[in-house]
Amino acid sequence: MASRAGPRAAGTDGSDFQHRERVAMHYQMSVTLKYEIKKLIYVHLVIWLLLVAKMSVGHLRLLSHDQVAMPYQWEYPYLLSIVPSLLGLFSFPRNNISYLVLSMISMGLFSIAPLIYGSMEMFPAAQQLYRHGKAYRFLFGFSAVSVMYLVLVLAVQVHAWQLYYSKKLLDSWFTSTQEKKRK
Repeated sequence: MASRAGPRAAGTDGSDFQHRERVAMHYQMSVTLKYEIKKLIYVHLVIWLLLVAKMSVGHLRLLSHDQVAMPYQWEYPYLLSIVPSLLGLFSFPRNNISYLVLSMISMGLFSIAPLIYGSMEMFPAAQQLYRHGKAYRFLFGFSAVSVMYLVLVLAVQVHAWQLYYSKKLLDSWFTSTQEKKRK
């Protein structure tokens, strides 16, 4: 690379770049973690929209009861799980720690808790299906309990990773604020 003052300084071969400024590690982590959390939020949004569509079709009886079963009770409070995701998204532009903390707390309340309740609610139906081969609710010809357990497992993984990355992001933000206070 040419310099403005002419040729390269004598006695250097270009390998003296170690002294130059670099982006701090916590800023790099912040960008990476925000990107990962956004991907998980979009996956959660897809799950949430599918659940809303299933519930709407079940309640409005757009398809027969044999095609789409009525929603389980855990699905209603799980609809509030979009709130923590939105709080997480709102925390990103200005690195708002309070929104991220609210997102993490409400994720436990509105996302994880309904999923735990749902696993307990559907357990007797799953037990009956696997012991006796009898299913009473169906979702497009498949056992509704089997399909909903798959959705439940996927949602638990999405929310668990979202909490994990949010905690790491929170630690990264705390590191940067502590460094600013020291200066």
